[in-house]
Order: sequence, then structure tokens, then C-alpha cells
Amino acid sequence: MAGTVLTFDTVRKIGLALEDVAESTMYGAPALKAHGKLLACVPVNKSAEPNSAAFRIDFALRAALLKKSPKVYYVTDHYVNYPMVLVRLSRIRPKELRELVGLAWSFAASKKRA
Repeated sequence: MAGTVLTFDTVRKIGLALEDVAESTMYGAPALKAHGKLLACVPVNKSAEPNSAAFRIDFALRAALLKKSPKVYYVTDHYVNYPMVLVRLSRIRPKELRELVGLAWSFAASKKRA
């Protein structure tokens, strides 16, 4: 998919194909919730870079992603204490984005069962 421009609309389309995912808002910005829990959103904190998305994942996975691909994944001081990772949508590949949405969905689903 060379030349594909990924945006939060892409995240939305991927997410809405999953079970029990609904469109929502977070602090007035577009968001997705899975099982009523935040899955992903457009980060509104000014520390996030433009065309980024924030995904709820566990801290261990976040650490692995940050180590593996620091040009794609990042975290700012604002998000460091939350189970979130920020993603530069201009740098992630569509396949990786689909996998990340699935991981965030699994994280939300596991929290529902806990």
C-alpha cells in the first residue's frame, strides 16, 4: 500500500470492524471504545505530535514497541503514567496499525473480564 495516508479515520475503520467497538469522544476529540473502555483516540494534549493516535495497551507492550520502533511509537511526559502509546500515523504501516488496533482491543476486552 505504498502512498497510503493513514489517519485516525483509518484507525476508526479498522476498529469498527471489531466486536463491541463504538465511536465515542475523549475530551471532545474522536475516540473508539471497546466494551465501553477506551481503545484509541486522537490525543488532545499539546505534547502529542500532529497526525498521531493514542492507543491503550499495557506497559510491557508499550516498552517493547518503543524499543523496537522509536520513529513510529513514542510517549510524552503527559502519557507516561497511563497505559497508552502514541503513534505517528505517517510512519506506521497499515499491517502494523491493524495489529496495534487488535492489541488495544484485546487490552480493553481483558479489562472487562477482570
